Amino acid sequence: MNFTKIVCLFLFFFGVFVFGQRDSVTVKPLSQYPQELLKVDEFGNKYYYDESQKARIYEINGETVVAMDELVLVNKPKFNNQLDKNYYYFLNKKLYRVYPLFVTALQQYRDIQKEMTDLDSKAKRKYVKDRQNMLADQYEKQLRDLTTTEGQVFAKLMNRATGKNVFEIIKELRGGWSAFWWNVKGKMADIDLKDQYNPRKNRTDEFLESLLQSNWNSGYLEPYPGASTFKSPK
Repeated sequence: MNFTKIVCLFLFFFGVFVFGQRDSVTVKPLSQYPQELLKVDEFGNKYYYDESQKARIYEINGETVVAMDELVLVNKPKFNNQLDKNYYYFLNKKLYRVYPLFVTALQQYRDIQKEMTDLDSKAKRKYVKDRQNMLADQYEKQLRDLTTTEGQVFAKLMNRATGKNVFEIIKELRGGWSAFWWNVKGKMADIDLKDQYNPRKNRTDEFLESLLQSNWNSGYLEPYPGASTFKSPK
């Protein structure tokens, strides 16, 4: 899809994330999936493959079992336990869902920086408000389906790409008062808009960096412009 030149207003992304759904893997008993779509694995077990969740749905001894896709990884971090490993693959599923929106948002942010260069404060406010309304019309439904964790991943990616956290970006676009209130609302949904991306010190960031590099190297995701220039803070 070719996106028209719509400037992304980040407070709208996070306004939607704040009131979005909680994280979950949605499954049904195997009998409720279309039988013609069922497949058989190498051990003769029937399953349904859920493309959106990158998971196989089995029924074993009357219980519904979910098997998430494995990924060939480069520089995979050392896992402390099975829960640690499960969280890693859980983040990979969230990254797949958020990444296309992030790439679009990053391009819109870079566009807005160029287009607002010669505008005064009043003209900037009107410009951003107009683009917010346009964005809401096109992306509201898609954004409302995102979860809290996906909002957190989005914030991390924006900080990695721009060197600014989302609080700083909102402040740049709409001023300090708006940034303050959106940060309050973000914290109510466990999203810290001031959070910094630091794979050296943050375990989630370490996982995300590993997943990004692995997906880029494997060709599952396309690196965004400037991705290779990132240097992790010490």
